[in-house]
Amino acid sequence: MALTPQWLDELRARVTLSSVVMRTTKLQRAGREWKACCPFHNEKTPSFYVNDEKGFYHCFGCEAHGDVIRWMTDQRGLPFMDAVKELAAQAGMEVPAPDPRAARVAEKRASLHDVTAAAQAHFVANLDGADGQAAREYLAGRGFSAATVREFGFGYALPDRQALKSALAQFDEPMRVEAGMRIEVEDKEPYDRFRDRLMLPIQDTRGRVVAFGGRILAADTKAPKYLNSPDTPLFDKGRTLYNLHRALPASRRTGRIVVVEGYMDVIALADAGIGEAVAPLGTALTEQQIEILWRSVERPILCFDGDAAGQRAAMRAIARALPLLRPAHSLGIVRLPAGLDPDDLIRQRGKDAMEALLAEPAGLLDTLWAAERDAQPLDSPEAKAGLKARLMDHVERIEHPDIKSLYRRELLDRYSAFAFPPRPPRQAPQRGNWQNRNGRFQPTPAPAPGAMEALRRNAAGGGRDRLTAAVAAGLIRFPDQLARHESALADLAARDPKAAAAINPLLDMIEALEAGGEHPISDSTGPAPHADKNRFAFLSEGYDPDDAREDLAEAVALLVERPALEAALASATARFETDPEGAFAEQQRLLKRKLEFETRLGQMTGRRAARAAREQELEPASSDGGVQETD
Repeated sequence: MALTPQWLDELRARVTLSSVVMRTTKLQRAGREWKACCPFHNEKTPSFYVNDEKGFYHCFGCEAHGDVIRWMTDQRGLPFMDAVKELAAQAGMEVPAPDPRAARVAEKRASLHDVTAAAQAHFVANLDGADGQAAREYLAGRGFSAATVREFGFGYALPDRQALKSALAQFDEPMRVEAGMRIEVEDKEPYDRFRDRLMLPIQDTRGRVVAFGGRILAADTKAPKYLNSPDTPLFDKGRTLYNLHRALPASRRTGRIVVVEGYMDVIALADAGIGEAVAPLGTALTEQQIEILWRSVERPILCFDGDAAGQRAAMRAIARALPLLRPAHSLGIVRLPAGLDPDDLIRQRGKDAMEALLAEPAGLLDTLWAAERDAQPLDSPEAKAGLKARLMDHVERIEHPDIKSLYRRELLDRYSAFAFPPRPPRQAPQRGNWQNRNGRFQPTPAPAPGAMEALRRNAAGGGRDRLTAAVAAGLIRFPDQLARHESALADLAARDPKAAAAINPLLDMIEALEAGGEHPISDSTGPAPHADKNRFAFLSEGYDPDDAREDLAEAVALLVERPALEAALASATARFETDPEGAFAEQQRLLKRKLEFETRLGQMTGRRAARAAREQELEPASSDGGVQETD
């Protein structure tokens, strides 16, 4: 079918725009134009204008703009060709004929529309008749008003296997089968697809019936609860959204479309005044349906039940959407309270509760992160590595390069903060006596004779960094702290051979050091020669022993953290060739942690410097016993 620009210009010229707009919008004359409150957004003061001379409408509030064809597609929700056909009929113009093959297909579709329209009339008549009593009682139990029942076209399919054969007698059997109303079985008489079911018509964007959905009414049956028409020349379930023809005009006013799991959810929302709801038909949301939604709104809201099945449905929708993501287009996700569907929520808590959830949908990225993080226990390094692998698998599905990079960086940042959280501040040790590993409080114990001197010589070995030597000397000075830090020090010794040379002999002496007896806080022999007394206050003579133990605990924490931090940095650097953006993001986070590490280490030096300054201030007075005389 060839629609030339000249033909379309003639169509626009023959149709008066205001006459089309005022069918659904109340217009007021404003000089040579018309004005109204904008139908595309909520407003109290008119900012929407229609100019028949120029042939366009414009809203100064939301910037909606277009001609008469655009009005039919945007406000009425019609496909382009359907809009053109309707306007051409009004203008008395003949739409250019399609090629013969397309004409035959269109003729067949028109005939099948007649079949489904007749079936719909039959189902509605059944619901109103004596046979529809059980179906009417079900609808009353759901609380649907008579207006809602009429609006959505509820009907009833009789239990008889041959009811539609007589009801649709004006059509031959192949047409009834092709329309999806009857099932053909080899060597047997065809029979009705829908029997003893509450029926709902499924309509296209022009409101024409193209298929049906049926809910079983009998409780003692193994038949599926819901049954939809099969794919036909009229109906493609992967490209059709239930209630779209009603939801599109409503979405122009609200600026949103809500996707729920089933058509009964759609009707429950509409009955409560939320008319912009649609639902897929027996399948997870497809790529084609997502594209249809994005034509109307940039961020449709997907609403899922709060159970495990709802979580799986959300993840399937996310997996379908990831390759399609493009700038400004995404999905909002709403999880209902556990055990509630939209109808239950509205019945129990009212429409306001539903509106509150729809007002704050979670983002696609937030939902993806939370779902994978909570998918399984993360109680081992392997499980945490599995989380990262799953997140990166999702990222690889994204085709848009900018969005892919942003998702990778954001998810890696969240993963790093989760897998490598900052260590909590150490609790200050209890003042006074100290508790040993058996849970008994006792005075500071003394090691066996000669043991301390051997440990000092080992801690003073050459080639060891200042922090390791200081921790070893501190533990020698406060042997009661060995049991407190035994687990962390043992893990460090297993991972760092350089630290093990100083730490393992101390761990071997724990039992001896806990043997009991008196041991002075400050030994006359002093700390290990290579321990930097000027840098670490806990090694200074006369320093409060409780404060010294607290500082020593901080030094142990730093010593244990350092090799893990260095290894993580090396790993991030090694990944630059294969994953430069992810490696850069992780390296930046680790460098920030390293800076915090150096700051904490510097604070220990600061405490020592502050103490030295105080001692220097007190030194003149203490050496002369008074004020020094001057000439």
